[in-house]
Amino acid sequence: MLRTYLVLFSCQAAGDVIHQASGIPLSGPIIGMIVLLAALTVRGGASDEFCQSGQTTLGYLSLFFVPPGVGIIQYLPLLRAHWLPVLLALIVSTALAMASGALVMQSVERLRQRHRTPIMLNASAGGEA
Repeated sequence: MLRTYLVLFSCQAAGDVIHQASGIPLSGPIIGMIVLLAALTVRGGASDEFCQSGQTTLGYLSLFFVPPGVGIIQYLPLLRAHWLPVLLALIVSTALAMASGALVMQSVERLRQRHRTPIMLNASAGGEA
């Protein structure tokens, strides 16, 4: 499991280096995820150890929301002063995220349907239907 986390942190570090060197307008961790996706695609998928580490990390995902929660409490007066733009940004970004997620899922489902082989029933094996 340690090796898996080393791979994840290496991809994030590579993303940070690429971001600093190229000036690509994406954050280093996002570029690192793209590097990880490319590596996993070339490799043919994730290993069982990698999948197990991901499931373990997902178990602790709620801890990643503690620092933003503290930040919200710290900037509560600022949020009170600008509540309407923040609320509108949250609503619009949520709607856009849901719509883009739905479009991606539809595209993936179309690709899955296109690559599925139809199952042929053998009518002559058991007589006529």
